[in-house]
Amino acid sequence: WTGKGSPWLLLPAALSLIAFVWLLTLHPAASGRVYATYGAIYIATALGWLYFVDGVTPEWNDYLGVGLALAGAGFIAIGHRAA
Repeated sequence: WTGKGSPWLLLPAALSLIAFVWLLTLHPAASGRVYATYGAIYIATALGWLYFVDGVTPEWNDYLGVGLALAGAGFIAIGHRAA
């Protein structure tokens, strides 16, 4: 094991992922659209983690990537409603 924490941390992580996937199946709309939006928010949160926790200042391409991900999620969400 090369991580910083105990391998036992994988158990709650796996259970959380299983719960998340199960909750996606309960959504009345297409769960793939919900998952795409979640992915964009996850990317934005990861950039915040990079700055606030890791102490690394993001570069312009990091911000561009987050912007593109959020814009893509917006197109998916808004485009579905317009159709």
